[in-house]
Amino acid sequence: TLRRKSGKYGRSQYKYSHSELYWGEEVCETALTRTYRKLPHLPEFEKDMGNYCRRMIDIQVSGLVKRMEYASLDHCVVGISGGVDSTLTVMVCAEAVKRMGLPSTNVVACTLPCFGTSSRTKSNAIIVAEQVGAEVRVIDIGESVYKHFDDIGHAHDDYSIAFENAQARERTQVLMDLANKTGGMVIGTGDLSELALGWATYNGDHMSMYGVNASVPKTLVRHIVRRRAETYRDAGKTALADALFDILATPVSPELLPPKDGVISQVTEQIVGPYELHDFFLYHMVRMGCRPAKIFRLACYAFAGEYDAATILSWLSMFVRRFFAQQFKRTCLPDGPKVGSVTLSPRSDFRMPSDASAKSYLEELENLKKTLA
Repeated sequence: TLRRKSGKYGRSQYKYSHSELYWGEEVCETALTRTYRKLPHLPEFEKDMGNYCRRMIDIQVSGLVKRMEYASLDHCVVGISGGVDSTLTVMVCAEAVKRMGLPSTNVVACTLPCFGTSSRTKSNAIIVAEQVGAEVRVIDIGESVYKHFDDIGHAHDDYSIAFENAQARERTQVLMDLANKTGGMVIGTGDLSELALGWATYNGDHMSMYGVNASVPKTLVRHIVRRRAETYRDAGKTALADALFDILATPVSPELLPPKDGVISQVTEQIVGPYELHDFFLYHMVRMGCRPAKIFRLACYAFAGEYDAATILSWLSMFVRRFFAQQFKRTCLPDGPKVGSVTLSPRSDFRMPSDASAKSYLEELENLKKTLA
């Protein structure tokens, strides 16, 4: 990977990047001697975390300000769900309008409750938006979605994919039209990890006019929000800090299916796997160019004692299948700033056909499964 970037064949300046293997010698598996971090998208040392998170937000804010000024727009429209992604987005928008000398109410934060919305997430979303000074609008989309179900002949109690995606697309329609009405732009909330997995409704939450989190992985989003919560707590802004800490403690969920006994029924990481694993896979596949067998070995080393080999292999197989199958969603992404070292933007760092085959990767993983059996 480094040679492809530099185009040089001399001795590398990078530690561990050169080794010698003579023809005729037996190839054997060597012991890993370096350290592989579980969270490669984050700085190595905790002392650097504060400055790193501030720098990430500054890049997001700067990119958004530039886009708004270029488009001659003065309002941000954000769909707030009470999750970490939309929470970070509304805070970025609040700083952007402040930097532009505009009132904080130029951020229009919309909570759009429907069938799966819990009182906990709705409450937290409203608290955060109000505390940063945004204009808060509550628009219940349940009646509109039911009308849409009637129009397309979908039963109200049929909880299939159409039931879920209709809600996401209705929310996007409302946000887009509201942006037109206010002279603003819809700011996307989806993060890099969701883009890698395709965990978004096509032309629903997948779409916006500018995506500030497009190159921020979920693990980094969580750390940025946690740092902000600690900062607000130390500054005496307890209402905002408490809401942020509760958002961090809430299971990640699209909340598209009705709750069970008042409890969130969809937990994302139970469906697609832990984001800390997926962010690790993403970094080593896209940034370092590693094949599945190497990613698996490194993950077993980095997460030893937390996940067994079979679990890691299972989620890695899930990641590979979804990463290739969901490329079509990434080929038509809205613009967004490049924040970290990995991005899946089709206009810059990452180009892959939408029908690329995962066959060789999946075959390699199947062979690994046989060795574990």
